[in-house]
Amino acid sequence: MKVLVCITHVPDTTAKVSFKENGTLFDESGVQFIIGPYDDYALSRAIDLKASHQARVVVLNVGTAASDPTIRKALATGADAAVRIDAEPVDSFFVANQIAQYAKDKDFDLILMGRESIDHNGGMVHGMVGELLEMPSVSPVMRLELDGKTALMDREIEGGKETIRLELPFVAGCQEPIAEWKIPNMRGIMTARSKPLDVLPVFEGAVAVQAVRYGKIEKKQLCKMFEPSQMEELVEALRGEAKVL
Repeated sequence: MKVLVCITHVPDTTAKVSFKENGTLFDESGVQFIIGPYDDYALSRAIDLKASHQARVVVLNVGTAASDPTIRKALATGADAAVRIDAEPVDSFFVANQIAQYAKDKDFDLILMGRESIDHNGGMVHGMVGELLEMPSVSPVMRLELDGKTALMDREIEGGKETIRLELPFVAGCQEPIAEWKIPNMRGIMTARSKPLDVLPVFEGAVAVQAVRYGKIEKKQLCKMFEPSQMEELVEALRGEAKVL
């Protein structure tokens, strides 16, 4: 079995977000980067499949050389090999096209990735990859079990979950609780240094979207409290300040 896990290189969830050059670029100064948390779930499930189904796990990232430490962490976690497509991940379709171009002739049984990245939160790449490769895509997958070439999955839907039975191959966007995060041990960190990390040139593909400007979300106003005896003041505030009456 061959499993491709697509990972993102994203700012840590605790990082302070700021922009530079008049809001046109993200300021990476002092920012710690990590594997996308949802991608970490996908990677962890793939490592479980490696143990239970003798799967070979290949990690793929579309990014610049700055992503290499993040990719090495994925190798230390248990992936067998890694590939980086040397390109700036400028938009969802561009990234999906790069993944599909790489995977189209590799005969992967499963392509796993997070339900979305935590920097742009688009949640579109898995669906686009499935369409480009002409295979089903399912997201967000909370459980994934394999019985031969058949997968049984639980997918989160509005107000509950949906159980799906699907034949391999397919693309899945993963989220908790599909697996428990794996923490690299010392042996994994040491062996990761000798595992292959192939850097490939960018595949042909147009950039469909261009970010013009970034900005922070405006801070919400503090909540104003009124006593039950202040109904007139409440109505006046709703009319004059909130302008909802």
